[in-house]
Amino acid sequence: MKKVHIKTYGCQMNVYDSARMADLLAPLGYAPVEDAEAADMVILNTCHIREKATEKVYSELGQLKRLKQRRAEEGRPLLLAVAGCVAQAEGAEIVARQPAVDIVVGPQSYHRLPEMIANITRGARLALETDFPAEDKFDHLPEEQATSGPAPFLTVQEGCDKFCTFCVVPYTPGAEFSRPVEQIVQEAKRLVAHGVREITLLGQNVNAYRGRGLDGQSSSLAQLIRELTRIGGLERLRYTTSHPRDMHEDLIAAHRDVEKLMPFLHLPVQSGSDRVLQAMNRGHTRGDYMKTVARIRAARPDIALSSDFIVGFPGETDRDFEATLELVREVEFAQAFSFKYSARPGTPAAVLQRQIPDEVKWERLQILQALLNEQNQIFNRACKGRIFDVLFEKPGRKMDQAVGRSPYLQPVHVERAATMIGRMARVEIAAVLPNSLKGVLVQQHAARPAMVMSH
Repeated sequence: MKKVHIKTYGCQMNVYDSARMADLLAPLGYAPVEDAEAADMVILNTCHIREKATEKVYSELGQLKRLKQRRAEEGRPLLLAVAGCVAQAEGAEIVARQPAVDIVVGPQSYHRLPEMIANITRGARLALETDFPAEDKFDHLPEEQATSGPAPFLTVQEGCDKFCTFCVVPYTPGAEFSRPVEQIVQEAKRLVAHGVREITLLGQNVNAYRGRGLDGQSSSLAQLIRELTRIGGLERLRYTTSHPRDMHEDLIAAHRDVEKLMPFLHLPVQSGSDRVLQAMNRGHTRGDYMKTVARIRAARPDIALSSDFIVGFPGETDRDFEATLELVREVEFAQAFSFKYSARPGTPAAVLQRQIPDEVKWERLQILQALLNEQNQIFNRACKGRIFDVLFEKPGRKMDQAVGRSPYLQPVHVERAATMIGRMARVEIAAVLPNSLKGVLVQQHAARPAMVMSH
């Protein structure tokens, strides 16, 4: 057996893509390993979204170049590949800066990895594929796939047509593409047959999903979710990441009607200032977002909300930043992610005037994160004493301990639960830890009424 080490950067979609790359390579005799030193092939599956993403890739490539040279001296060749969005955006630059790289493949072309490896084996100097191929890569992926745990990701949509001025997604994964319902349902059935109990549907703009339905007509994400709930053995569904402009009534109704759809929604807003939202080209106002939140909570009172925020966008004033803090106080998020604005080459925002000094961005980020962390702790503390269904995913650090996820995606540590991995169980939350919850298994206990956050 040959061995492959895949290092994944960035979002959950990259996690899914890395797993499918491993599936593609399995028929070639490659088994996954955790250590690059033990591998015959190393793949860096890259992300172009976060700050300094490209620099991290080149730093890693420098280390791998030295490993490749050492392995060549030992007579053990090492294949080196760069995949993902950095490969898509900077393929030629990667080749120029790091000649040790054998394969460069974009996120729409990784289904061609076996062919590219064969070309290198036959003596080609480089295999480069960063186009947007006309054929659907999902049609070329193997049906058989390895599963890692009972709650995997499943990509249903890729790309984005929104063109937010800070974002590189429309230029790397490209235009929106939705997989057919039948293809997704069949993949979900195969996952469930291998012990999966929860699936998170992925997309760069997942609620813009418009795949071909079973009737040949366009299907919405809500219709896809309802179709997936018919799969016996599939107990939970989630989806991420959403755009407020695509939070349509049928999807909100699904949160009300579909029991398997978990009461947790990640709905990025980015800013609470209408002026900044317009400069970001978000296509919605603060008022639009608040109305959407109100409709969602009216449909599902126990829902918990998460969001993304960018501070220090070009031209953001103290008043704009205060508007963001006011929105956070009004919505009360259970969880959120916040970042300093960083200019991404090729995006409109990168050339805007009035770029904010880094020290101002840093100060604002600390203030925002303190507020978000406080809300997160308030939400977690409200869970103490409650009883949740917890899906156990992996062993804990302690003997006979298991770690699962609550309906609200919180990690829950439970003692004497090692035999529960892959299964669902009732758990009473006994304590709130800094980044997780601690629970105890309960045998028979009536569930308390649904938790409703005060607003």
